[in-house]
Amino acid sequence: MDEKLQKVLARAGQGSRREMETRIREGRVLVNGVVATLGDRVSTKDTITIDGYEIVATEAGENRRVIIYNKPEGEVCTRKDPEGRPTVFDKLPKLRGERWIAVGRLDINTSGLLLFTTDGELANRLMHPSTEIDREYLVRVMGEVKEENLAALKKGIILDDGVAKFTDIVDGGGEGINRWFYVCLMEGRNREVRRLWESQGVKVNRLKRVRFGPVFLPSKAKVGRWVEMEETEVNSLCSMVDLKLSELKPKTQQQKLELKRHKNKATAGGARRGGAAKGFDWQSSDKQEFKPKKPGKRSFR
Repeated sequence: MDEKLQKVLARAGQGSRREMETRIREGRVLVNGVVATLGDRVSTKDTITIDGYEIVATEAGENRRVIIYNKPEGEVCTRKDPEGRPTVFDKLPKLRGERWIAVGRLDINTSGLLLFTTDGELANRLMHPSTEIDREYLVRVMGEVKEENLAALKKGIILDDGVAKFTDIVDGGGEGINRWFYVCLMEGRNREVRRLWESQGVKVNRLKRVRFGPVFLPSKAKVGRWVEMEETEVNSLCSMVDLKLSELKPKTQQQKLELKRHKNKATAGGARRGGAAKGFDWQSSDKQEFKPKKPGKRSFR
């Protein structure tokens, strides 16, 4: 089936459709050796290159992959950092003719769940505000938090870029000046969780994302390591954003061995390459995850 060139390139993980349209206009995309133009339609039988590199074009839903990465503090959400800092892409499995696309971002001082996919269309839909996918964070704040502060945070606060709010807040325990909370919000604006708490005169000193929509951070995804989602789980994610589902095919023996190799590499490789960044106790891969003494009822799960 023929499809628009920019759609095929986005699905192949080369970037957003808008980015692909820009590359096409700049004459950087060739189809069967001829410079492509906007409006061109292609199929999987065509040879497509960007800047001289051949792209693997697939049908919708074919070879779609999603991985869950447990980001440590100290890593940035860019492919290459001019300051030489480690990036979230450094430890991901290598791809040929495709690339991993991050679903959203976390700032350098925030740890926890990040999704990556090879399907640009899936990434765009998961990030689009219209899908209204909620994010859940475990946060520790320093300062006095009163009931009126929590009420204000759930009602809405005017920030520099508009009104923001938590859809739910659950007490996670804590003693003295530091307290833990689980918070949930429906968008992912820059430093939004931190700015909301700062509006109430308290400071966030630890922040970890533990859920993105229906996807929870699994305990087997240790800090600085990744876990690949099963095909059925990926299809559940796709159905939520009205994307064509992948056809579930029985794995060959070679595919099973390759999957096992990737899983072993994800489990052991992170530690060999330096492992988790030094930080808080609940970041350490050698210690148990933080568990609040009285987590209470978390109504948004």
